[in-house]
Amino acid sequence: MPEDFHLERPLFGGALASTFPQRFQEVFVDPSRDESLIFEILELKEEVGDDGSASWFLQDLASEQEAEGCVVIEQSAVTEAPGLCYRSTPAVITTAVGQMAISKGRQGREAQNVVRVYIANVRLKEVNTDILISAYEPIRVNPLSESATAVGAGAATPAELSGCTPMVEVFKLAVSTFKVNNWGLFGSV
Repeated sequence: MPEDFHLERPLFGGALASTFPQRFQEVFVDPSRDESLIFEILELKEEVGDDGSASWFLQDLASEQEAEGCVVIEQSAVTEAPGLCYRSTPAVITTAVGQMAISKGRQGREAQNVVRVYIANVRLKEVNTDILISAYEPIRVNPLSESATAVGAGAATPAELSGCTPMVEVFKLAVSTFKVNNWGLFGSV
């Protein structure tokens, strides 16, 4: 596997933390590969069951971004994270992988790129919170996309050929090392 330097990074003022390659900068974007890693804190979606919650968030994300052709490629079962507990209740985690065509920013449908999206839903039920960890990896870059200037149009170069850790491995590392350092981030706990 290529050797990226991995570093534990503080998130949300240090209240949360996760480990991923140093090449992902301040906003957790690697502009040289047009890849991104995003951590979001959301109010718990109680109406969404644990089983399939990551797929639900993937579809919701596709809808918000006006994506086309969103396909869920795989979905995990619910797993407990005994190392991530509030009081005595462990977090539960589901993951999903999808593929969709999306445009960057205000670019129109004519500039859509095909991307693979990895998403994890970390459910912290005791603090009424869903944490979403999302990773975006380009599969095909549209020549009309602003991304084409930085990474080139056409099929994306595999991470291994660029000397980088593949996005699927970055995602797995970020999810497996995710932790809460300060539960006070979630209000009166």
